[in-house]
Amino acid sequence: MSSLFLTIIVTFFAGMGAGLGTGFAGMSAAAVISPMLITFLGMDPYMAVGIALSSDVLASAISAYTYGKNKNLDIKNGLIMMVSVLIFTVVGSYVSSLVPSATMGNFSVFMTFLLGIKFIIRPVMTTKEAMEGVSAKKRAIQSVVCGILIGFICGFIGAGGGMMMLLILTSVLGYELKTAVGTSVFIMTFTALTGAVSHFAIGGIPDITVWILCIVFTLIWARIAAIFANKATPETLNRATGVILVILGIVVMLFSYLG
Repeated sequence: MSSLFLTIIVTFFAGMGAGLGTGFAGMSAAAVISPMLITFLGMDPYMAVGIALSSDVLASAISAYTYGKNKNLDIKNGLIMMVSVLIFTVVGSYVSSLVPSATMGNFSVFMTFLLGIKFIIRPVMTTKEAMEGVSAKKRAIQSVVCGILIGFICGFIGAGGGMMMLLILTSVLGYELKTAVGTSVFIMTFTALTGAVSHFAIGGIPDITVWILCIVFTLIWARIAAIFANKATPETLNRATGVILVILGIVVMLFSYLG
């Protein structure tokens, strides 16, 4: 009984952190769920990542639906970027296998923390009108180039996709924050699905109880965060996103240290 209680508590907080990160900032659930399952439930790292990726799929999908319903989603360029990301994740992964392994897992966690501080100090205040001032052709080319960059880095390092996407969509492509998050979670729905299927095809089915609990809790909190984010003013959303990213960055760093 105590084992089940521990499982529920760990998956609840892992799902809450992952869901809030996904709904507010398009952050990958793997950054929060994996270290918590490994540290507190002693789970095999490969299985923990598989569970985190599958939790990402529905959480990202419900977030993308919420952002899309509020007209904060760029599907056309999102699809263009997604194809580039998926292809170059494979390329990056292959190149990574050829070079000596380096401990670069902490890269995405540190990046989460820095990105959170950036949103608090220098909020993204681009408007949709400014976004629409960029020609469709230029935006499509930018989407391909940035997708290649994001995919290669994610494949090479093995993490950080959501944060890379948010940083590039807001800082490089000049997206307004809500549209950036909406487009990011839309892309992540498909990248996470690809990753989850390959993980389970190679490693088999994980612990069913942990798997279902993580998916359900992440989904619930992602929906809550996405609803709040779409109703918030740009200033409030920047601050809320920044605070959540900073907290999650610190928490995950602590878990990694404990592990």
